[in-house]
Formats: sequence, C-alpha cells, structure tokens
Amino acid sequence: MKTFKVTVDGQSYTVSVEEVAEDSKQEVKSSVNPPAVKSSPAPVPAAVEKPKEEVKVEKSIAPGPVNSEGSAVNAPMPGSVLDVKVAVGDSVNEGDVLLVLEAMKMENELTAPQAGKVSQVMVKKGDAVNSGDPLVVLN
Repeated sequence: MKTFKVTVDGQSYTVSVEEVAEDSKQEVKSSVNPPAVKSSPAPVPAAVEKPKEEVKVEKSIAPGPVNSEGSAVNAPMPGSVLDVKVAVGDSVNEGDVLLVLEAMKMENELTAPQAGKVSQVMVKKGDAVNSGDPLVVLN
C-alpha cells in the first residue's frame, strides 16, 4: 500500500493506493482521507505518459580562433552531423543555420556567430564529431 498527498484545486487529500498483480482482475483498492471540509473529493486521474517529442534546440556558437583562412565554428558537443545547410561560397548572416548536429537524441541547429562568407565546410552529413572539432570556416 502506498500513500500519496494530492492537491486538487487548492484542497489537499491523502490517498492510499494498493497495487494488485497483473494476472488478477486489475482491481485497485484505494481510500481517500479528505480534509475536514464537507465536499466530495475530486477523482484522482491516472498517470498518463507523454509521448516523446522531438525538440530542436538552436545553439549560438562563439567563433573559433581567427587565422588567415577566417574564423572556425567549432562543435560545442560531441554528436553526429544530420544535415549541412551551407556550402563553400555561401554568404551567411549572424544567426543563420549552418548545420544540424544530433547530440543525445536531440537536434541542435548550429548558427553563424557572425556574418561572413563560408570559405570551408569541414564535415559532411553522417560524420561523427567531437567537442571542439572545427565544422565550418567563415571569412
């Protein structure tokens, strides 16, 4: 028997729930001890598991060191490249999506930290990258 404290519309209730084995009639015995208020207790809803949602997170990345080729945009975390949205020669504005990186089953849109021209794309779709690996070089 498990006891829970449940608050419904500002009213607190103490609920005891007994779990019955699956092979039985699936009966659940419960008792509710409402506060000393003369009102019928609200039914306690069963827990509902939410479906998993795909979440897209936009990451703004600080540019890497500037060299003669330009400024490198590095991977902020290890993951897999799902999609490359730019090609060499493309002009990008600050905040434009450069590529999509999957990390821990989440899609992360990596954006340009500054406006510029893409001088090098160092990864392709399907590549595995480590944190700090250069991905795209901007001039």
